[in-house]
Amino acid sequence: MTCRRFASAFVAVTLGATPAWEPLSAQVRVLPNPPVVVDSADPVALLVARLDLEKYKGTIKGLTQFGDRRQGTTRNRDAVDWIEAQLKSYGCANVERITYEYNPPAFAERPANAPAAAAGAAPRPVSTQASGGGRARGVRTRAGVNNDSLAQPDARLRALNAEPSVNGMRQEVYCTKVGTTRPDEMYIIGGHMDGIGWGEAANDDASGSAIVMELARIFSDPAVQTERSIRFALWNNEETGLQGARAYIEQRAKLQGIEEPRGSGKYPEPKWLGMIQHDMMMFDHGMPNPDGTMRKEQRPEADVNIEFQINSKQADASMKLAFLLHQANSRYATDYPAQVGPHMTNTDSGPFQDLIPAVSLRENERGTQVGSGWDPHWHQPTDLFKTFSDADFRLGLNAAQTTLGAVGKLVGATLKR
Repeated sequence: MTCRRFASAFVAVTLGATPAWEPLSAQVRVLPNPPVVVDSADPVALLVARLDLEKYKGTIKGLTQFGDRRQGTTRNRDAVDWIEAQLKSYGCANVERITYEYNPPAFAERPANAPAAAAGAAPRPVSTQASGGGRARGVRTRAGVNNDSLAQPDARLRALNAEPSVNGMRQEVYCTKVGTTRPDEMYIIGGHMDGIGWGEAANDDASGSAIVMELARIFSDPAVQTERSIRFALWNNEETGLQGARAYIEQRAKLQGIEEPRGSGKYPEPKWLGMIQHDMMMFDHGMPNPDGTMRKEQRPEADVNIEFQINSKQADASMKLAFLLHQANSRYATDYPAQVGPHMTNTDSGPFQDLIPAVSLRENERGTQVGSGWDPHWHQPTDLFKTFSDADFRLGLNAAQTTLGAVGKLVGATLKR
């Protein structure tokens, strides 16, 4: 046997490769997703099994009835009321609101379809440095915010989204699963309920808000007990600069771990152990094609991105939390795997990142991929419930499975039989 033939046979045997003499069709192996076996002895597995694709879709659909939910509008306030009613219907304890003022100075907003520079001006240099510290590579397309009402062909939706934002009071809702043995400690699970772009903000961020609400529904079952507390927060004003999350920190951080009233065993603001944000969870169709088009279907190699910020003061602890979520995905997620990245940016976990371990779950890396046009519906009129397929919704459901699995372990969840 020649060395070359020996080497080929060695590779075929040791690595399981198909010998070169087999036809090409015999070399292709399509592996179906094996069903996740629910371990009846694992209470967290039983809780994850309660997540349901149709319920997740139903919660997203419920949020999209309010259009893009732009902050400072009636449709935003109506959505806050609806979220509060839903959380109460689940039996989630301590349903409360954060109230704050948002009064930015007036500014002239350039229409989305206006030219980026005057005719004849030199083009601006293209930077590969992305928000959050990543480096953009490959095909990049235009990404931005649609501010043109006429770009929305649906007259009903144009009318629903027509009211402009005005300055003034803002509110956001949260509720709490109170721990049995350590009610003074908690994990914060977040998503932002406001959106922009003249669509329905179905992916950005009804998809993330629905994860928070579905987890609140499952953990609020009286049969579910947790040693530590969990707070479910639906942030407002994310799209304008994370003001809702910042207001929460400003008002609540100083109250952490204080028993009120003294001797009651009640802690209105338990000590923060970690924050897990969910923002744009469904569309991972890959890099744009060279002509700027996108593949129509969810790519088979889609995954849940778990991000932490490597330059934060809590980087080491945040990375540990990210890999705990990664491990939970490996054990509990039914369809899509997870990957961990160090460039968390532009979402409500940002204000927490120097205070406590903080991570964000995404459909793609926020800076290098979403910022390079990997999601053509981002802040666009096409961010509609009907835009997405069950394969897209299932990616969001897998993120919910990932977070529920990790948080269930972190808080010591048990299930009464």
